[in-house]
Amino acid sequence: MDKCDDYTVVLKLLRARNCCAQGAGVAMGIKAALPKYELYFYNTVLCLALFWATSWIFEVSSTNANRKTFKTSVKSGWSYFGRKMDTADFEWVMWFSTFRAHILFALSGHVLFAKICSMLAPQYRSLVYMAYGLLAVLTSMGWTYVTLILSHCILLYSISLVKIRWLCFVTGLCTLATFKCEPFISWQAGFVEGDFELRHVLFYGGCGFTIMRCMSFALENCERKDGNYNILELLKYNFYLPFFYFGPIMTFDKFYVQVNKSDLNRKELEMWNISVQGLTHLGVIVVVDVLFHFMYILTIPADTRLLKRLSDWALVGLAYFNLVYDWVKAAVMFGVINTVSRLDHLDPPKPPKCITMLYVFAETHFDRGINDWLCKYVYDYLGGKHENVVEELVATLCTFGITILWLGPCQVVLLWAFFNCFGLNFELWTAKIFSMEPFASFEMAMSEATSRRVRAIFNTFNFWSIVLYNVLALNSLDFTKLVAKRLLLKGFPVTTVVVMFVTYCLIQVIKEQERRQALMEDPDPLPPNATVSPTNTDATPAAAQPVSDPDKEKAE
Repeated sequence: MDKCDDYTVVLKLLRARNCCAQGAGVAMGIKAALPKYELYFYNTVLCLALFWATSWIFEVSSTNANRKTFKTSVKSGWSYFGRKMDTADFEWVMWFSTFRAHILFALSGHVLFAKICSMLAPQYRSLVYMAYGLLAVLTSMGWTYVTLILSHCILLYSISLVKIRWLCFVTGLCTLATFKCEPFISWQAGFVEGDFELRHVLFYGGCGFTIMRCMSFALENCERKDGNYNILELLKYNFYLPFFYFGPIMTFDKFYVQVNKSDLNRKELEMWNISVQGLTHLGVIVVVDVLFHFMYILTIPADTRLLKRLSDWALVGLAYFNLVYDWVKAAVMFGVINTVSRLDHLDPPKPPKCITMLYVFAETHFDRGINDWLCKYVYDYLGGKHENVVEELVATLCTFGITILWLGPCQVVLLWAFFNCFGLNFELWTAKIFSMEPFASFEMAMSEATSRRVRAIFNTFNFWSIVLYNVLALNSLDFTKLVAKRLLLKGFPVTTVVVMFVTYCLIQVIKEQERRQALMEDPDPLPPNATVSPTNTDATPAAAQPVSDPDKEKAE
């Protein structure tokens, strides 16, 4: 297939990487505490390492700004500071410079009409959302594109009336495949009118997410016992403008309940939180724009000759910063859309979890909407409780198979899917092995703090596996191989040991945050050795009941 480059572009635009499996997550000794001085040490090491890696990348960016290979992506920026700007990520430049006004205009119109409708006729707000979205799509892409989208909606709606689950799945996947292979791609692309820069991106985004939404509608209709949903509900669901082109995907059952609720009263401080969320995203956009003038983290990986001359620290830091930036971009893009949907009294999927906080394959999803879709209809449906090795293998293979089709099959996507599928299953295999004897007895003999330290050592290698697998999807196979070679072979033992130790410190800092969050969500009802007060004044006072220490709880 000759479309690998196009698929890679779509891969970076549609934000659906690692969309699998939060059901098999593991709470690894989450309430085990460590001494404060040890945590202070970990934080200090982490800050120094981050500053050290940043200084290397800043130096490389400053001394190589005028390289010939940089001319296409490093362009004039803040001339009064003498700094050029990294413009290698055309997606970021496109959203926040070229088409910023168009996006703001469309979303502002949606918010305005939605607010007027919610004040005057809240019972018809879902119809207003649909009408405005349909008009916006018609204006931007033409009536032939709207006809194409409607044909897919009608097809999947007709299949859903049969209420055969596997038939809906097969039809939906076959329809999705028509956007991934020739001659269907060229034929359907001909339905789009106009010749503007955003045309290619909007075509794939709108069509891809439409198919996923139509499949969700069809599968939910199969589950409905009494009658069928009206096709108007599908059109309301699909043409909700904030979600139409670039998601996130909210499954139909959640959207249907939320968009048709009559109580539109907001919770206390809800508008304040929405305002803070919007201002936060604006601040992040400004910070990223500033960093693009000082660190060319997106341009440097494309220069192979320069990469070979970089120090180990610069190369490892470059791989890490690439992933952090990609998370920031996804968080901002989905965050802006989610802010608008929250103004419409919807509860959209949560923003992606920061890559820095990931050391378990079961939580590495950048798009929670796609992740929820896959978990609900594929992964959890086939995997059950995610305890059986065979069922888990079948569930992950099917999940990543659909993900490959969603992203577009090519070498990079296939390698990424294989390694992540293996990593997810390997976690389960490892958990099964270490739950057996004699390993279980060894851990029970340890203190909670020691168990947490041992687990963090294994999580360290897991963390870098996740980094390398996802760098493969973001950059290139050559860059990933170079980072892995420096980290594990050429840099051994000094670079390997130092980087792994810094990563170990990072894992412990993450675990401490998770521990505090767990204690906030599930505080101890009583302190140790506290007495239980009798509820009846005539009853004999109860004896002192010791409460288990949370630091002695073993978690798996």
